[in-house]
Amino acid sequence: MEKPQPGVEPFEKELTELRGKIDGIDTQIVSLINERLGVSAAVGDLKRQYDSKVLDRSRESLIMDRICRLNQGPVDDTVLQYIFSVIMAASRELQKPQTIAYLGPEATHSHLAALSHFRHSGHFVPYRNIAEIFAEVERGGCQNGVVPVENSIEGAVTHTLDMLFESDVKIIAEHYQAISHDLLSLWGNLDEVEVVYSHPQPFAQCRSWLQRNLPEVVLEECSSTAQAAQKAATNPKSAAIASSKAAQVYGLQVVESKIEDSSRNETRFLVLGREDQAPTGNDKTSVMFVTSHIPGALFTTLEPVADTGLNMVKLESRPTKRENWSYFFIMDIEGHKDDARMKRVLDTMKGLCLYLKVLGSYPKGEHAGYRNADESSPEVL
Repeated sequence: MEKPQPGVEPFEKELTELRGKIDGIDTQIVSLINERLGVSAAVGDLKRQYDSKVLDRSRESLIMDRICRLNQGPVDDTVLQYIFSVIMAASRELQKPQTIAYLGPEATHSHLAALSHFRHSGHFVPYRNIAEIFAEVERGGCQNGVVPVENSIEGAVTHTLDMLFESDVKIIAEHYQAISHDLLSLWGNLDEVEVVYSHPQPFAQCRSWLQRNLPEVVLEECSSTAQAAQKAATNPKSAAIASSKAAQVYGLQVVESKIEDSSRNETRFLVLGREDQAPTGNDKTSVMFVTSHIPGALFTTLEPVADTGLNMVKLESRPTKRENWSYFFIMDIEGHKDDARMKRVLDTMKGLCLYLKVLGSYPKGEHAGYRNADESSPEVL
């Protein structure tokens, strides 16, 4: 026999009661969030009074650890951490509204990376090139800047490396995001496309798809994927390789999603600022140095890192541009510059180098993984 169905009236009554409880809880949550933000605003006033920095990553890490210890479920820790990260971002905005520079125009993948890292909290300002972002952060026009530094397939963004050599800004964070490219057009019809606009790197990363599906189409390079979307929005016979966010911003339709040749592709962005970051226990330090022009100089300089047991995760070289065949090196090491072992290594290296500069110590970023490619798909530019 079939189980008898509950009457409509008892069901509606019980459902109304449960929804009433949810509404009551939501009322408390809204009140408590605003109460918390009010206290955060008072903290901001105190920090300004004593000229203290707004962003305190060590304090935020302690808060996250505490809420995970308090959590008794059924909510997952990662969900709770996300909710509190948004609340803390709103708190920072109240304490001192952040202005974040990114490589524009709106809806570039660098813009998406900035939005993702700062949880959409702050005033996001587009700039035409990487040098302008460094300049704005250095002079204090923007509190932070977000710049691409390397792509897992295309390699280093050399302009960013060169600016690290020239500028006095600090690296205060790193942010990894997966890459995915969409083909966008006004009408969403592949058969009508005669020209495709994009930045050179997306063209390179989507080469096989383009050869299979649009072998006769003209490829026209643009300064950014957002500019490509802007141009496609004015030409009904064209398409752009850009992000789905660009489709929303510039009134385009997604013709085809995920047209990149490799799904295992992500970009590392650097977050720039002017204040040193406190240790978190899971940090990375970036160092720039120039060695003497003698045999074995690089080996001798790096030997203290190996002897101390620190893990070097990256080493990149670039011409100094001040003297022919003269190079500087950028090295990433796991650990914070204030750690005892790191201090010993850096002190030893200073005595072995012609020049050494600590670019910053900052929390290690989490690799995006490839599950997030649909949500925010930044390319290098």
